Amino acid sequence: MFELIIFLVLLTLGYGFGRYAEKRHYRSLIEREQKLSSLPAVASRFPPMRGAYRQVLVNGNVVISVDYFKRFLAVLRNLFGGRVTAYESLMDRARREAILRMKEQAEGMGARYVFNLKLETASISKGRRDTVGSVEVLAYGTALIPEAAAG
Repeated sequence: MFELIIFLVLLTLGYGFGRYAEKRHYRSLIEREQKLSSLPAVASRFPPMRGAYRQVLVNGNVVISVDYFKRFLAVLRNLFGGRVTAYESLMDRARREAILRMKEQAEGMGARYVFNLKLETASISKGRRDTVGSVEVLAYGTALIPEAAAG
């Protein structure tokens, strides 16, 4: 009985702290996306602008781990079937963070546009078979930098 109480308390703490960290990260993402909204990043393979632009590869990389509560929910969901929504928010946050880091690098170079945006994902296992411990997302694309800003 005592072990069950400890398990439930730890599960509740994991839920509370995980939810707090996730909400804080989403607030940060929204704030930074608004700041970088003037720098478009699109998946088009061809540059939308003509003129004197230098093209530079830019990238952003992030590794985000799933909390224990979400891992517990994912195990339960796998038993009963259906969408694993615990991992959907993890992937959403990771993709958005990687794109923001790429856009921040492009903005630092004076870029006006990022095209040919690509996303690569990888799951990082923590030694257990078929379990996700963390997710890595790499966002990369080609930044268009005006020749005057390229110096």
